Amino acid sequence: MTELDFFQLLKQEVLLAYQKQYPYFKGNWKSFSSQDIQNLIELVEEKTRQSISEKWIYTHLKAETNSKLPRKDMLDILSQFSGFSGWDEFVFTNREVAVGKKESQSKKGKKYFIGVGFLAVLIVVIAFLVYPGKKPTLKLQLKNEFTNETIQAKEVKAYTMEDNKKVEIPIQNSEIEVAVKDENTKIVIQSPYYKKQEVKVNKGSEKTEILLQPDDYAMMLKAFMKSDIKDWETRKIQLNKILSDNLEVIVMLKNDLGAEYFNKNEFSEKLVIPTESVKRMQILEIKNDNEGKIEFIRIKQ
Repeated sequence: MTELDFFQLLKQEVLLAYQKQYPYFKGNWKSFSSQDIQNLIELVEEKTRQSISEKWIYTHLKAETNSKLPRKDMLDILSQFSGFSGWDEFVFTNREVAVGKKESQSKKGKKYFIGVGFLAVLIVVIAFLVYPGKKPTLKLQLKNEFTNETIQAKEVKAYTMEDNKKVEIPIQNSEIEVAVKDENTKIVIQSPYYKKQEVKVNKGSEKTEILLQPDDYAMMLKAFMKSDIKDWETRKIQLNKILSDNLEVIVMLKNDLGAEYFNKNEFSEKLVIPTESVKRMQILEIKNDNEGKIEFIRIKQ
């Protein structure tokens, strides 16, 4: 290791010593603020009875790379702040550690490669016995039944049913990929904006699309929340038609702070004015009453 390499190590030691006094600081030199710099200057003076300037910190410590080694007297100050007698002891100690690690890693490396080789052979044998061949898969595009447009991944969830348990299927580019078997594989598609769809596929399936039927009232609610409709009175009348008088709305707050509750009147008042906060809301769940009106909404901020 060069002396500049040891200086980079010393910079990390200084950060660790600083964090002992200010444990809430979890950043690095790039995020080290002007207040952190003032705190560090005071700590260095208290511990070493010597001073370090703000300009020096910006020049040598906050810099991502250092082309020149700073003066030895400054290196001594930082080494003392980090718990060493000076720069010479810091370099000597870390050089010994580096040599010890290199020898240890050399011995471990030989054992590691032997172990890895054995493990790799074992994995190949097990994989061949358990998975004799790659399972065939079927790709299915999720589309709106009426518009034939693809559906955004954030608006829908897909599952397979295995032993009466839901196993979520990742959705990429509005498409799901399912491992199929000889017998039927049951796929369940759910969305707050579309009616629940259940599809069965097997190795012989030629299906390439799953067409989801939109829930009209849910789609209207989505339009109210995302659009810039300015006719408040018309909006109120339309909301009254699609929302149940017994509506309950749960808004999940950020940072796990709990939830807010709104009834029909309170929620309608929020929707008649298309604010940015309303536009950013994401509907997670919608339930309808016997007449088809929306009676429950779960939203994420």
